[in-house]
This record gives sequence, structure tokens and C-alpha cells, in this order.
Amino acid sequence: MTFREEVRLLSASDVLEPLSEAEIEELARRNPDTRLDAGQTLFTPDEDLERLFVLKEGRVQVYKTDAQGQEITLAVVRAGSVFGEMALTAQRLRDTFARAMEPSVVFSLRREDLEGLIRGNAEVGLRLVYWLSERLRRCEARLEDVTFKEMPARLASQILELIDEEGVATAEGYLLPTRYTHEQLASMIGANRVSVSRAFSELREGGIVESEGRHILVKDLDSLGRAAQEERRMRRIAESDRN
Repeated sequence: MTFREEVRLLSASDVLEPLSEAEIEELARRNPDTRLDAGQTLFTPDEDLERLFVLKEGRVQVYKTDAQGQEITLAVVRAGSVFGEMALTAQRLRDTFARAMEPSVVFSLRREDLEGLIRGNAEVGLRLVYWLSERLRRCEARLEDVTFKEMPARLASQILELIDEEGVATAEGYLLPTRYTHEQLASMIGANRVSVSRAFSELREGGIVESEGRHILVKDLDSLGRAAQEERRMRRIAESDRN
């Protein structure tokens, strides 16, 4: 990759887009990229990091592990996005791992460099605030799903989010170009592979989704949206009793 290509990819990040070309070039010279193969780890909880990362190419999974060693996905980061927000609060990335899901190129900023950017360009700071707010909204939505929704609804919500981020319209419906295993989907919604397989079967039997060559195809987007809104029966019963 040429230096000009490195600069172009860095400027494509929503957060860094307000910077001038000269400022982007200076950042690129001072902070060389990290290239990862699929499955390679970017950081682990043992590392003393205070950095904000920008994914220039590829996809990265940010996750934790529970007491049984099961992975819990916090985010699937795509090109142009930032991650590692703990750098903003001078905290280490405690208990957090990051691993490339495919060949990836990552740029990183030290906390002090990030603070300098924010002081010098208010728009960068505003975009970071927006990004953090969106990340918080998604975390709250995921927590609400885990608390109030049955497994098929939780899976439907996750598939809807993936369709919104990367879905491709086809004659048959909306296709996810990325292959997601049931184990990967389970880590995204706080479940296990078996329960996700059962939930996927329910959605497929309802004519809502299908699997095409290990890719997920949403055949009925409206029905998927309705399935995602189905809350736990026990909650509805309790609310009915109170009324």
C-alpha cells in the first residue's frame, strides 16, 4: 500500500474526516499501520494500552470472555470505524480482546495525540461524542434485548442490525455478504450456538430468513422487524396483571 493510499483510507474515517490533508499526512507519518492476518490478535487484556484505533481495512471483533471461556462480542468493527474508546478516559482496555476476522489494516492514536486533535479541531471532538453516544445506544439496546426478548427476537434484532450495516438488496431479499457462523452470532447476542441454531430454524420455518451458501438471506424484512419486537411472554403477562 502506498503512502497516498494510507492517507486516503485514514481520511475516510468519519471521526478524522474534518482534518486537513496535511494533518492526515502528519498522523500517518507518526503512526505506522498495523497489519493483521485473519484470526490474529490486535490486543489482549494484559497489554497496557491507551490508544484509539481506526480500522482502515477489514473487520475486527472486539470481545470479552466469561468465566467458562465463552466469547461475548462487544462489537464487530468495520472499515472506517473507530474502537478502543477507553483511551478517552485514561483507562486500559480491561478484560477486552480484539481480533481480526479477516486481513485487516489498523491505525492507532495515543491518548495524548487524540487529546491534541480534539483541542485543535472541535469537529473531531463532536464526532467522537456522536460516536460514543451511538455505541452507548447500541449497548443499551443489546442489554434490553437480552433482558426482555426471547431468543428468536434477539437473533432477529441482530440480523436486522447487520442488514442495516452491510446488507445487499437482491431479487430474493437482503443478503449479508459476510459469512456469520451460528457461534459468531451467539457471541453477539449473549447466547450459545445451539440456541441460536434453534432460533434460526424458527425464523426460517416462518419464511423470514434463509441460508444461501452459508450466507444469511432475509426474505421478508417486514416480518423480521416484527419478529425482533417480540418481547418475552412473561413480561407481557406481568404488565397485563399490573393493568
